[in-house]
Amino acid sequence: MHRHLIAALAAPTLAVLALSALTLSAPAALAAGAAPTDPQIAHIAYTAGVVDIEAARQAVEKAGNKEVAAFARDMIRDHEAVNKQALDLVRKLNVTPEDNDTSRQLAANAEKERQKLAGLKGAAFDKAYIDNEVAYHKTVNAALKTALIPAAQNPDLKALLETGLKLFEGHQQHAEHVAATLK
Repeated sequence: MHRHLIAALAAPTLAVLALSALTLSAPAALAAGAAPTDPQIAHIAYTAGVVDIEAARQAVEKAGNKEVAAFARDMIRDHEAVNKQALDLVRKLNVTPEDNDTSRQLAANAEKERQKLAGLKGAAFDKAYIDNEVAYHKTVNAALKTALIPAAQNPDLKALLETGLKLFEGHQQHAEHVAATLK
């Protein structure tokens, strides 16, 4: 049931623009009365986590700054834990996450950003990665607050998204702190 989801999301991804698709399409859908369904929300949230995990894996390999590498390891640990909780929840609820345009756009934009960062080295990579993480978490948090949490119908899914938001707000603050040390 989840092999397709995991396989589709396992490709390397990263994006500052990736969640722009989320924040642009989810609120627009809500405004148009076509809020994303819980299976779509689950897929979007999982995809967003995979995007950040893959970005962090790239940073662990390429970062020259110890704080940037430590931040990346934290992102892997935390987003893998949240995605495990999400998969456990969809299994418990017997829900199949539904691929959608937002999830596909997240993955496509993330791949473009990953390629861009692949061409950078040293301090240039560190700064670009951490700046991306600041922007990414700002966008994720805004999408959670304004689109995904309000649209979630299942109380367990809504609670998981709310817990994720608290964690991701901490990620944003941490990324902002690391970014300030790189200037």
